[in-house]
Amino acid sequence: MKLTYPHMGNAWIVIQALFNSLDIDIVTPPYNSKRTLNIGTKLAPESVCLPFKLNLGNYVEAAEQGADTIVITGGIGPCRFGYYGELQGQILQDAGYDYDVVILEPPDGSLLGLASRIKYLAGKKNSWPKIISAIRFAYYKSVACDRIEDLIHGFRPKVKEPGQADQLYDHGRQKLANAMSYKEIDETVRWVQTKIREYQAGLDTTIKPLKVGIIGEIYTVLDPFSSVEVEQQLGNLGVHVDRSIYLSGWVGQHVFQGLAQGYRSIKPYHRSAKKYLSHFVGGHGQESVGAAVKYAQEGFDGVIQILPLTCMPEIVAASILPRVQEDYKIPIMTLTMDEHTGRAGVQTRLEAFVDLLERSRQSKEQLTREDVLGFAGS
Repeated sequence: MKLTYPHMGNAWIVIQALFNSLDIDIVTPPYNSKRTLNIGTKLAPESVCLPFKLNLGNYVEAAEQGADTIVITGGIGPCRFGYYGELQGQILQDAGYDYDVVILEPPDGSLLGLASRIKYLAGKKNSWPKIISAIRFAYYKSVACDRIEDLIHGFRPKVKEPGQADQLYDHGRQKLANAMSYKEIDETVRWVQTKIREYQAGLDTTIKPLKVGIIGEIYTVLDPFSSVEVEQQLGNLGVHVDRSIYLSGWVGQHVFQGLAQGYRSIKPYHRSAKKYLSHFVGGHGQESVGAAVKYAQEGFDGVIQILPLTCMPEIVAASILPRVQEDYKIPIMTLTMDEHTGRAGVQTRLEAFVDLLERSRQSKEQLTREDVLGFAGS
């Protein structure tokens, strides 16, 4: 058995940590690329979303390296993600790829079903204590990876050279992927923190960059290829990006059913969304609305929603976000991604949005100064 899995941002670091700890042979697909998308687009129904097409491309590229088993998490509700495993397995079979598809989801809310699937993948050579230890180690690495990403979000708009943050991020990510113990994981996070402090020495700390919250569907938010590197582009424009959802937070809530919180728990978003969307609509629709409200309440300058074309839960959220924008007077922009989305077009929209936010901040500061002067003269 040679396992493979879909590429989604830095998830490969965590998945490798899990299966390498269990001595399971894995094939990591190449990073998402135009080739990956072209392969998936040819195999997939035209109307399905971008993540579905990229996943198919991942599996074909992994099959070229000898993979024969797919492991993927499952889902429930109106979002089509819950059908990915079954549909993709059938499409691949029809295309001549003989894959065994293993879906990691808690059937009917029972963790025993999830455990049985993990045991199937781990095989008889791995005891339950070893499996549990491997899961804990992989999850710990997931939280550390998310923390490093968040550190880079705050660092990128402050660097002198645009590529400085990217080099540090790539180096830190690779060190984390190679970490073989809890101590090495902690040392990697501290190393990134130290490097950031060294780079920032002598910089003007009085400059306060614009703050933009990123919300939306998890795959297009976490995967740089799917979002045409929106976070990096914003950082290079001098914007401090804050992402509403991280891998460890999603896994802790949806796969481990809240038994683990991860980095940036998504649970509070449900309370924030209650006024606008009080029930589950599938995917991350409710969480996107709640995150937008939370960002507005915390004084962020703007919010950007990222979603794949035809994503029903995020379409529901997008229809509600104008009310949040009006109530809190916060600019919200929606970016819809598919195989035709180009980096240049998105960059132009981001530049215009950042310009809008800068002018909005200046207007607010001017009004504040006038209020202060008016009060002082009364």
